[in-house]
Amino acid sequence: MPQLPLPNLIIRRLGCLKYEDTFERMKLFTSKREKITSDEIWFLEHFPVFTQGQAGDNSYIIQPAEIPVIKTDRGGHVTYHGPGQITGYVLVDIERLGIGVKDLVNLIEDSIIETLACCGISGETNTKSPGVFIGNIKKDLVDVKKISSLGLRVRRGCSYHGFNLNVDMNLEPWLRINPCGLNIGMTQISDIAEEKFSLADVVNFLADIFAQKLGYNNYKTETTLD
Repeated sequence: MPQLPLPNLIIRRLGCLKYEDTFERMKLFTSKREKITSDEIWFLEHFPVFTQGQAGDNSYIIQPAEIPVIKTDRGGHVTYHGPGQITGYVLVDIERLGIGVKDLVNLIEDSIIETLACCGISGETNTKSPGVFIGNIKKDLVDVKKISSLGLRVRRGCSYHGFNLNVDMNLEPWLRINPCGLNIGMTQISDIAEEKFSLADVVNFLADIFAQKLGYNNYKTETTLD
C-alpha cells in the first residue's frame, strides 16, 4: 500500500506566554491528536520560570528567589526560560515520520547547529548530554558554554516539549541553577555573533531548517493556539 502524504506542517509563532498554560496546551494537543493530525512546532518566549525535568535533582536549584520552579514531565534536569530566549516545542508523530526518539534528538540538535551556522557561530553536541555547546566539547569543559538545552517526552508515538535557544536575554537567572547538572556557564547568540540577529530572524532560520529535516517541502504559519 502506498504511503499517504504527510499533512501540512504548522509552525506557530506565539510571542511570550506563561509556561503553565503552554504546558497544559501541549499535553492536551498530544492526547487528542490522531494519525491525520498535522505535526506542529511552536516557537515562543516564556515569562521567567525554572522548569525541572523527570531526572531533576533539587540540589541543582541553587537560589530561585522570586522565579517560580515548575515540575514537568519532560526528560532532563533543571533549565531556565525567559524573554529573549526562543523555546521550541516539537509536537510531531515520530511513528508516522518513521523515526525514533534518538533520531528526533539528533534532528533537533542538528537543526540548532545549522541555525547557529546561519549566524556565523559554530556549535557542537555532546553524546553524554543533550543540547548544543560552544567550545571544544570533546576536549574538556573548561572553556565550554551551553547555548541550547533539550528535553522531550513521547506519548503514544508522539513527541512534545522540545528545546530552548538563548538569543538575547538576561543570563543572570542561569547563575541561580546548575543547568543540567553540568557545572558550566551559559551563553547566547548576541554575545557571540558578529552581526545582530533578532528573535524573528532566528525563528525564520529554525522554521525552514526544521521543516526540511522533518521531510516537509513547506509549512503553514499561525500566530495563535486557536
